[in-house]
Amino acid sequence: MLLKSLFPSILAAATFITSAAAEDLPPIEIVGNKFFYSNNGSQFYIKGIAYQQNNLDSNSTFVDPLANADNCKRDIPYLEQVDTNVIRVYALDVTQDHTECMQMLQDAGIYIIADLSQPDESINRNDPQWNLDLFERYTSVVDKFHNYTNVLGFFAGNEVTNNVSNTDASAFVKAAIRDTKAYIKAKGYRTIPVGYSANDDSDIRVSLARYFACGDEDESADFFGMNMYEWCGSSSFKASGYQSATEDYKNLGIPIFFSEYGCNEVTPRKFQEVGTLFGSDMTDVWSGGIVYMYFQEENNYGLVSVSGSSVSTLQDFNNYKSEILDISPSSVQASAESASGVSRTSCPTNTDNWEASTELPPTPDKDICDCMSSSLKCVVADNVNTDDYSDLFDYVCAKIDCSGINANATTGDYGAYSPCGAKDKLSFVLNLYYEEQNESKSACDFSGSASLQSASTASSCAAYLSSAGVSGLGTVQGSVRTDTSEATTNAGSGSGSSNSGSASSSKSTSSSTSSGSSGSKSAATAVTVTTLTKIAAVGVSFIVGFGLITM
Repeated sequence: MLLKSLFPSILAAATFITSAAAEDLPPIEIVGNKFFYSNNGSQFYIKGIAYQQNNLDSNSTFVDPLANADNCKRDIPYLEQVDTNVIRVYALDVTQDHTECMQMLQDAGIYIIADLSQPDESINRNDPQWNLDLFERYTSVVDKFHNYTNVLGFFAGNEVTNNVSNTDASAFVKAAIRDTKAYIKAKGYRTIPVGYSANDDSDIRVSLARYFACGDEDESADFFGMNMYEWCGSSSFKASGYQSATEDYKNLGIPIFFSEYGCNEVTPRKFQEVGTLFGSDMTDVWSGGIVYMYFQEENNYGLVSVSGSSVSTLQDFNNYKSEILDISPSSVQASAESASGVSRTSCPTNTDNWEASTELPPTPDKDICDCMSSSLKCVVADNVNTDDYSDLFDYVCAKIDCSGINANATTGDYGAYSPCGAKDKLSFVLNLYYEEQNESKSACDFSGSASLQSASTASSCAAYLSSAGVSGLGTVQGSVRTDTSEATTNAGSGSGSSNSGSASSSKSTSSSTSSGSSGSKSAATAVTVTTLTKIAAVGVSFIVGFGLITM
């Protein structure tokens, strides 16, 4: 009778424990210029660490930090020791499975902010484009990670504009933000914020932040990150430049935080800036920050040194731990922030230091590009290496007007086919040249680099082609398509800087990974939950198996 009376309690305990283990973190939401937990409206400050290994400053392979469960298991206890609630990852491989790492992070109370680009698929500040290939890359990351409630947000670019010479590149990043947000909405996913991570260039930083924060909510950044390395060694709120930065951004209207920080001009790093960042001088404007970085590498920014399955903490780790565990930032409730009515900032005017138009590049639309491509008679040959495209572009565009495929983000003038892929755009100008040469057979050869095809125009394409015009100088309104990347990203999806302006950090000369230790409250919780669940299950099986109770 005793065992029979205990059984409901054992079963209830097992059910409760299992439910607790499976509970997802509440999504983080934005109200005004602050982050909040969506379940209770309490304010969320980012206590983050940049977490990625290997060199991301070149067009090379990269190591996805969330695709190796052993490494995540090794490293998360160390992240917990310094009260980490956010990690930043710079490049993700959408062909990999991230379920285990994301669940371990979930169990540890850690959110991620992920860059949408990767080293060889990013907006290049020297030749900025927002095209179909990049759209498909960005949305493939969204498809892969939207189900995880511990995805705080995405970065659409990292330091793409980094000085006065390339401010026009920001228009392409803002177009990427617009279309990524539209894609998330069109797919019916939960609202996931999309923002930008900037460098701290004194000539452009205010205009840069205002540019991304201004305008219609459908196209503006949801948050703004600043890679801030002004506080070196011992300094102060005023001497470090933090005071002037806080003054610069006090009316931004969206959350702003340090997307990287931790100057290493003085080593070991003291991290005295942590107390100031989370203190009363800054918390009304700033929402915390992300320390650069977890792994010790050639750049000497690491908190830990990793070798295989072992991790050794460095003095930087100990100093940061002392500072971050000592903070007690003031906080507000989402309801109070909503009542305060934070206003959005106005867009910057074009000056000698700022030349990005508020007229953004068009939305990449596969249907439009396919219609154009199928209507051509002269196209680039399939066997031409993409590395050779530039020579063909240079030759043809020296002889004809290629404005139909070009984009000028200073004037806000964009060719109808500027968002298409390189192959389609090259075929378009080859065909223009061919037609200008009265369709002479020799005009579609280019030493075997071009060939003729049978042109066709579907009835559904007529309106697109008419609006674009023969030379592509018209205006075609693209639409966000929601079927571009699912085929390659559904498997293993979630349960619940460089010259190219890629997702790599400006401070990174190589990258990183890490290992685990004891002392992790989440690791301990996970072990306890698993153990108790197994004990309950075994106990029930034993009791039933021996006929001590009937079920």
